[in-house]
Amino acid sequence: MNGLVMLTAADLSLAALLILALATLSLLMGLGLVRSLVIASLRTVIQLILIGLVLKAVFAHVNPLWIVVIALTMLLVAGREVMARQQRRFQGWWGFGLGATAMFVSTFTITVLVLLVIVQPVPWYTPQYAIPLLGMMFGNTMNGIALGLDQLTQQAWQQRAVIEARLALGQESHQAIAEIRRDSVRTGLIPMINAMATAGLVSLPGMMTGQILAGIDPVKAVNYQILIMFMVTAGTGFGTIAAIVIGARHLFDVRQRLRLERLNSDEYHADREF
Repeated sequence: MNGLVMLTAADLSLAALLILALATLSLLMGLGLVRSLVIASLRTVIQLILIGLVLKAVFAHVNPLWIVVIALTMLLVAGREVMARQQRRFQGWWGFGLGATAMFVSTFTITVLVLLVIVQPVPWYTPQYAIPLLGMMFGNTMNGIALGLDQLTQQAWQQRAVIEARLALGQESHQAIAEIRRDSVRTGLIPMINAMATAGLVSLPGMMTGQILAGIDPVKAVNYQILIMFMVTAGTGFGTIAAIVIGARHLFDVRQRLRLERLNSDEYHADREF
């Protein structure tokens, strides 16, 4: 196979023109997304360049401490992003802690299990494997939890009269919110289920595409992609279920009264995303 085709700064500048074109169209249509697109693009460039430099150094000098630092940084940023775009989110540390804790439990558990039992690099925390796997796990689990919690809090707010009526009729709190809880979990899982159902037919997932571009045998790339799809789907599922179940309980007090004052009611503004 031919080697990897290297991209230059000029090549990436041409690709950036696509974002500028999209931002221009957004401005003409009055979508209010110009600032978000520009800032997100700048963050992408800066963050990826920095992580590239960091990973180069970490790969050259394998040290578990640096892997822990990178993993915790990923967790903290992902925890913040989970609540950043929710229209109604839990107040205080609950907004951050709920998503971060659910991600920590599901993501670290599954990643360590896969490294120890399936991939088995030596040492098991080899950064070439551990950091990319954690990154993919965090990214997908974060999206699932964010979508699920947003659905939970939005529906609880909109259907508060229905929930309170069910409570008045004698239902337990978990029964009164059961339907909303199920819908919230489904919302968090649908993107990953769609991704698995269409992998190979509609899309070539990111890791597989990257390995093929790097010149790896497509069959070997497929094996790794299957592993990744199963990992991230399980991680997203477990993390979303944990966050929704705990979040649904937190909407009620010990006397099983609905407590929506525990939610921030600020309306969402796209230009404040970042």
